[in-house]
Amino acid sequence: MSVANISLSKWHKVAGIGLVCGLALAGCDRSDKEDTTEQAELTEQETVDAENSVAPAISCDDPMVQDRLKSALKNTLNQQAQSLAANYANDAEISLANGVVSEKTNGVVIDVQNAAILQQANENGMTTCQASVSMTLPSEDLYQASQVQAANNQPSLQSRLAQDNIRINNNMLVDDAFTYIVGTQGGQVRTRIAGQPALITVVADVMAGSVFKTAMDEQRAQRAAERRATQNNDTAQTAPIRQPRTVTPVEPIRPTEPTPPTINKPAESQNSSTANTQAAAAEPSKPATPKAVPKDETIDMVIIEDNSATY
Repeated sequence: MSVANISLSKWHKVAGIGLVCGLALAGCDRSDKEDTTEQAELTEQETVDAENSVAPAISCDDPMVQDRLKSALKNTLNQQAQSLAANYANDAEISLANGVVSEKTNGVVIDVQNAAILQQANENGMTTCQASVSMTLPSEDLYQASQVQAANNQPSLQSRLAQDNIRINNNMLVDDAFTYIVGTQGGQVRTRIAGQPALITVVADVMAGSVFKTAMDEQRAQRAAERRATQNNDTAQTAPIRQPRTVTPVEPIRPTEPTPPTINKPAESQNSSTANTQAAAAEPSKPATPKAVPKDETIDMVIIEDNSATY
Protein backbone atom coordinates (compact mmCIF):
# COMPACT_ATOMS: atom_id res chain seq x y z
CA MET A 1 0.00 0.00 0.00
CA SER A 2 1.27 3.38 -0.87
CA VAL A 3 1.95 6.11 1.56
CA ALA A 4 -1.00 8.13 0.22
CA ASN A 5 -3.47 5.31 0.83
CA ILE A 6 -2.20 4.77 4.37
CA SER A 7 -2.66 8.49 5.20
CA LEU A 8 -6.23 8.51 3.78
CA SER A 9 -7.16 5.44 5.76
CA LYS A 10 -5.98 7.03 9.03
CA TRP A 11 -7.93 10.23 8.29
CA HIS A 12 -11.09 8.17 7.72
CA LYS A 13 -10.62 6.44 11.03
CA VAL A 14 -10.06 9.72 12.82
CA ALA A 15 -13.03 11.25 11.08
CA GLY A 16 -15.14 8.23 11.94
CA ILE A 17 -14.19 8.42 15.55
CA GLY A 18 -14.96 12.18 15.61
CA LEU A 19 -18.30 11.59 13.98
CA VAL A 20 -19.21 8.89 16.45
CA CYS A 21 -18.20 11.11 19.32
CA GLY A 22 -20.11 14.03 17.79
CA LEU A 23 -23.21 11.90 17.43
CA ALA A 24 -22.78 10.62 20.95
CA LEU A 25 -22.44 14.15 22.28
CA ALA A 26 -25.46 15.27 20.33
CA GLY A 27 -27.44 12.36 21.72
CA CYS A 28 -26.36 13.15 25.25
CA ASP A 29 -27.27 16.80 24.86
CA ARG A 30 -30.69 15.92 23.45
CA SER A 31 -31.31 13.55 26.37
CA ASP A 32 -30.37 16.20 28.93
CA LYS A 33 -32.71 18.75 27.32
CA GLU A 34 -35.57 16.26 27.30
CA ASP A 35 -35.01 15.43 31.00
CA THR A 36 -34.89 19.13 31.90
CA THR A 37 -38.14 19.82 30.04
CA GLU A 38 -39.93 16.93 31.70
CA GLN A 39 -38.73 18.03 35.14
CA ALA A 40 -39.88 21.59 34.51
CA GLU A 41 -43.30 20.39 33.41
CA LEU A 42 -43.60 18.20 36.52
CA THR A 43 -42.60 21.04 38.86
CA GLU A 44 -45.08 23.39 37.22
CA GLN A 45 -47.83 20.80 37.57
CA GLU A 46 -47.03 20.31 41.26
CA THR A 47 -47.16 24.07 41.80
CA VAL A 48 -50.56 24.29 40.14
CA ASP A 49 -51.82 21.39 42.24
CA ALA A 50 -50.53 23.04 45.40
CA GLU A 51 -52.24 26.31 44.48
CA ASN A 52 -55.50 24.56 43.74
CA SER A 53 -55.40 22.44 46.90
CA VAL A 54 -57.68 23.52 49.82
CA ALA A 55 -56.68 23.23 53.47
CA PRO A 56 -58.70 20.64 55.34
CA ALA A 57 -61.68 22.05 57.20
CA ILE A 58 -61.61 22.08 61.02
CA SER A 59 -64.65 20.95 62.97
CA CYS A 60 -66.40 23.65 65.01
CA ASP A 61 -66.69 21.42 68.07
CA ASP A 62 -63.11 20.17 67.95
CA PRO A 63 -61.67 20.14 71.51
CA MET A 64 -58.62 22.10 70.37
CA VAL A 65 -60.88 24.67 68.76
CA GLN A 66 -62.88 24.99 71.98
CA ASP A 67 -59.71 25.59 74.01
CA ARG A 68 -58.43 28.19 71.55
CA LEU A 69 -61.81 29.94 71.59
CA LYS A 70 -61.88 30.12 75.39
CA SER A 71 -58.37 31.57 75.43
CA ALA A 72 -59.33 34.17 72.84
CA LEU A 73 -62.43 35.08 74.86
CA LYS A 74 -60.43 35.44 78.07
CA ASN A 75 -57.77 37.64 76.44
CA THR A 76 -60.30 39.87 74.71
CA LEU A 77 -62.34 40.22 77.89
CA ASN A 78 -59.26 41.20 79.90
CA GLN A 79 -58.18 43.81 77.35
CA GLN A 80 -61.59 45.49 77.22
CA ALA A 81 -61.98 45.42 81.02
CA GLN A 82 -58.54 47.00 81.44
CA SER A 83 -59.47 49.83 79.08
CA LEU A 84 -62.86 50.51 80.69
CA ALA A 85 -61.47 50.40 84.23
CA ALA A 86 -58.74 52.87 83.28
CA ASN A 87 -61.39 55.25 81.90
CA TYR A 88 -63.41 55.03 85.12
CA ALA A 89 -60.32 55.66 87.24
CA ASN A 90 -59.19 58.63 85.15
CA ASP A 91 -62.60 60.29 85.36
CA ALA A 92 -62.65 59.89 89.16
CA GLU A 93 -58.95 60.77 89.49
CA ILE A 94 -58.10 57.65 91.44
CA SER A 95 -55.50 54.94 90.91
CA LEU A 96 -56.05 51.22 90.57
CA ALA A 97 -53.82 48.51 91.95
CA ASN A 98 -51.75 46.56 89.45
CA GLY A 99 -53.24 43.27 88.40
CA VAL A 100 -56.62 43.83 90.02
CA VAL A 101 -58.48 43.79 86.68
CA SER A 102 -56.75 40.61 85.53
CA GLU A 103 -57.60 38.99 88.83
CA LYS A 104 -61.26 39.83 88.28
CA THR A 105 -61.41 38.57 84.71
CA ASN A 106 -59.64 35.35 85.66
CA GLY A 107 -62.54 34.67 88.00
CA VAL A 108 -65.00 34.56 85.09
CA VAL A 109 -65.96 31.00 84.08
CA ILE A 110 -66.33 30.60 80.28
CA ASP A 111 -68.11 27.68 78.62
CA VAL A 112 -68.97 26.79 75.01
CA GLN A 113 -71.90 24.54 74.09
CA ASN A 114 -73.82 23.43 70.97
CA ALA A 115 -71.15 24.38 68.42
CA ALA A 116 -72.33 24.09 64.81
CA ILE A 117 -71.28 25.18 61.29
CA LEU A 118 -72.80 28.47 60.24
CA GLN A 119 -70.96 28.70 56.91
CA GLN A 120 -68.92 26.03 55.14
CA ALA A 121 -65.18 26.42 54.64
CA ASN A 122 -64.13 28.93 52.01
CA GLU A 123 -61.22 28.66 49.57
CA ASN A 124 -58.83 29.38 52.43
CA GLY A 125 -60.25 26.63 54.59
CA MET A 126 -61.83 29.02 57.11
CA THR A 127 -65.13 27.81 58.58
CA THR A 128 -67.65 30.11 60.26
CA CYS A 129 -69.14 28.58 63.40
CA GLN A 130 -71.84 29.48 65.89
CA ALA A 131 -72.21 28.31 69.48
CA SER A 132 -73.80 29.08 72.82
CA VAL A 133 -71.18 30.89 74.91
CA SER A 134 -71.76 31.53 78.61
CA MET A 135 -69.83 33.63 81.11
CA THR A 136 -70.47 33.11 84.82
CA LEU A 137 -69.60 36.08 87.04
CA PRO A 138 -69.28 36.37 90.84
CA SER A 139 -72.48 37.74 92.39
CA GLU A 140 -70.50 40.45 94.20
CA ASP A 141 -69.22 41.87 90.91
CA LEU A 142 -72.73 42.04 89.47
CA TYR A 143 -73.99 43.87 92.57
CA GLN A 144 -71.18 46.42 92.65
CA ALA A 145 -71.44 47.09 88.91
CA SER A 146 -75.19 47.70 89.23
CA GLN A 147 -74.50 50.31 91.93
CA VAL A 148 -72.04 52.12 89.66
CA GLN A 149 -74.53 52.11 86.79
CA ALA A 150 -77.29 53.47 89.01
CA ALA A 151 -75.02 56.22 90.38
CA ASN A 152 -74.08 57.29 86.84
CA ASN A 153 -77.70 57.13 85.57
CA GLN A 154 -76.78 54.37 83.13
CA PRO A 155 -79.23 51.74 81.85
CA SER A 156 -79.59 48.72 84.10
CA LEU A 157 -77.84 45.48 83.29
CA GLN A 158 -81.13 43.71 82.55
CA SER A 159 -82.12 46.28 79.94
CA ARG A 160 -78.73 46.12 78.24
CA LEU A 161 -78.86 42.32 78.10
CA ALA A 162 -82.36 42.34 76.65
CA GLN A 163 -81.29 44.84 74.00
CA ASP A 164 -78.32 42.66 72.97
CA ASN A 165 -80.29 39.36 73.01
CA ILE A 166 -78.31 38.04 75.95
CA ARG A 167 -80.16 36.02 78.53
CA ILE A 168 -79.26 35.92 82.19
CA ASN A 169 -79.63 32.96 84.53
CA ASN A 170 -78.76 33.97 88.08
CA ASN A 171 -75.18 35.20 87.61
CA MET A 172 -74.61 33.52 84.23
CA LEU A 173 -74.79 35.55 81.01
CA VAL A 174 -75.45 33.53 77.83
CA ASP A 175 -75.18 34.43 74.15
CA ASP A 176 -76.83 31.64 72.13
CA ALA A 177 -75.68 33.02 68.76
CA PHE A 178 -71.99 33.64 69.35
CA THR A 179 -70.04 33.57 66.05
CA TYR A 180 -66.40 32.61 65.56
CA ILE A 181 -64.13 31.43 62.72
CA VAL A 182 -61.78 28.44 62.72
CA GLY A 183 -59.17 27.18 60.29
CA THR A 184 -55.51 26.28 59.86
CA GLN A 185 -52.60 28.55 59.10
CA GLY A 186 -49.05 27.32 58.80
CA GLY A 187 -50.19 23.93 60.02
CA GLN A 188 -51.61 25.44 63.22
CA VAL A 189 -55.25 25.59 64.25
CA ARG A 190 -56.47 29.17 64.35
CA THR A 191 -59.59 30.49 66.09
CA ARG A 192 -60.84 34.04 65.69
CA ILE A 193 -63.80 35.87 67.21
CA ALA A 194 -66.09 37.37 64.60
CA GLY A 195 -66.91 41.05 65.04
CA GLN A 196 -67.33 42.67 68.46
CA PRO A 197 -69.66 40.44 70.51
CA ALA A 198 -71.96 42.28 72.92
CA LEU A 199 -71.42 39.55 75.52
CA ILE A 200 -67.74 40.46 75.93
CA THR A 201 -68.52 44.19 76.07
CA VAL A 202 -71.16 43.78 78.78
CA VAL A 203 -69.07 41.45 80.94
CA ALA A 204 -66.00 43.67 80.57
CA ASP A 205 -68.05 46.66 81.73
CA VAL A 206 -69.28 44.69 84.75
CA MET A 207 -65.72 43.74 85.72
CA ALA A 208 -64.46 47.30 85.28
CA GLY A 209 -67.36 48.70 87.31
CA SER A 210 -66.73 46.25 90.12
CA VAL A 211 -63.03 47.13 90.27
CA PHE A 212 -63.85 50.84 90.22
CA LYS A 213 -66.45 50.50 93.02
CA THR A 214 -64.00 48.59 95.22
CA ALA A 215 -61.30 51.22 94.69
CA MET A 216 -63.73 54.03 95.52
CA ASP A 217 -64.86 52.33 98.74
CA GLU A 218 -61.25 51.79 99.81
CA GLN A 219 -60.41 55.42 99.09
CA ARG A 220 -63.39 56.69 101.11
CA ALA A 221 -62.42 54.50 104.05
CA GLN A 222 -58.83 55.75 103.88
CA ARG A 223 -59.91 59.40 103.78
CA ALA A 224 -62.27 58.88 106.72
CA ALA A 225 -59.44 57.32 108.74
CA GLU A 226 -57.17 60.24 107.87
CA ARG A 227 -59.82 62.75 108.97
CA ARG A 228 -60.27 60.98 112.29
CA ALA A 229 -56.52 60.93 112.84
CA THR A 230 -56.28 64.65 112.04
CA GLN A 231 -59.10 65.48 114.44
CA ASN A 232 -57.45 63.49 117.19
CA ASN A 233 -54.16 65.29 116.63
CA ASP A 234 -55.86 68.70 116.70
CA THR A 235 -57.67 67.85 119.92
CA ALA A 236 -54.46 66.69 121.54
CA GLN A 237 -52.66 69.89 120.53
CA THR A 238 -55.36 72.34 121.69
CA ALA A 239 -56.17 70.68 125.02
CA PRO A 240 -54.14 72.07 128.01
CA ILE A 241 -51.49 69.81 129.33
CA ARG A 242 -52.12 69.00 132.96
CA GLN A 243 -49.06 68.75 135.12
CA PRO A 244 -49.08 65.99 137.69
CA ARG A 245 -49.52 67.22 141.30
CA THR A 246 -48.07 65.77 144.45
CA VAL A 247 -50.86 64.46 146.63
CA THR A 248 -50.37 64.72 150.42
CA PRO A 249 -51.76 61.70 152.21
CA VAL A 250 -54.70 62.54 154.46
CA GLU A 251 -54.77 61.36 158.08
CA PRO A 252 -57.40 58.68 158.46
CA ILE A 253 -60.56 59.74 160.25
CA ARG A 254 -61.03 58.21 163.71
CA PRO A 255 -64.26 56.35 164.25
CA THR A 256 -66.84 58.19 166.34
CA GLU A 257 -67.37 56.99 169.92
CA PRO A 258 -70.92 56.48 171.24
CA THR A 259 -72.25 59.33 173.37
CA PRO A 260 -73.13 58.28 176.99
CA PRO A 261 -76.76 58.73 177.92
CA THR A 262 -77.61 62.01 179.59
CA ILE A 263 -79.42 61.86 182.97
CA ASN A 264 -81.57 64.87 183.59
CA LYS A 265 -81.68 65.93 187.25
CA PRO A 266 -85.16 66.96 188.45
CA ALA A 267 -85.67 70.48 189.67
CA GLU A 268 -85.68 71.20 193.44
CA SER A 269 -89.38 72.14 193.41
CA GLN A 270 -90.29 68.75 192.09
CA ASN A 271 -87.97 66.70 194.33
CA SER A 272 -90.52 65.95 196.98
CA SER A 273 -93.38 64.96 194.71
CA THR A 274 -91.11 62.94 192.51
CA ALA A 275 -89.66 61.14 195.48
CA ASN A 276 -93.08 60.34 196.82
CA THR A 277 -94.20 59.05 193.46
CA GLN A 278 -91.12 56.88 193.16
CA ALA A 279 -91.61 55.53 196.65
CA ALA A 280 -95.20 54.70 195.96
CA ALA A 281 -94.22 52.95 192.83
CA ALA A 282 -91.53 51.07 194.63
CA GLU A 283 -93.88 49.70 197.27
CA PRO A 284 -95.71 46.53 196.18
CA SER A 285 -99.44 46.94 195.87
CA LYS A 286 -101.52 45.25 198.59
CA PRO A 287 -104.12 42.79 197.42
CA ALA A 288 -107.63 44.06 197.72
CA THR A 289 -109.77 42.58 200.50
CA PRO A 290 -112.24 40.17 199.01
CA LYS A 291 -115.78 41.24 199.46
CA ALA A 292 -118.01 39.22 201.75
CA VAL A 293 -120.36 36.84 200.15
CA PRO A 294 -123.91 37.26 201.39
CA LYS A 295 -125.28 34.25 203.06
CA ASP A 296 -128.88 34.73 202.05
CA GLU A 297 -130.06 31.40 200.73
CA THR A 298 -132.73 33.00 198.68
CA ILE A 299 -130.18 34.47 196.32
CA ASP A 300 -129.29 32.12 193.46
CA MET A 301 -126.21 33.92 192.12
CA VAL A 302 -123.95 36.60 193.39
CA ILE A 303 -121.78 38.58 191.01
CA ILE A 304 -118.67 39.96 192.59
CA GLU A 305 -116.71 42.58 190.74
CA ASP A 306 -113.02 42.20 191.14
CA ASN A 307 -111.06 45.12 189.82
CA SER A 308 -107.80 43.22 189.95
CA ALA A 309 -109.06 40.33 187.79
CA THR A 310 -108.25 40.00 184.14
CA TYR A 311 -111.04 39.09 181.73
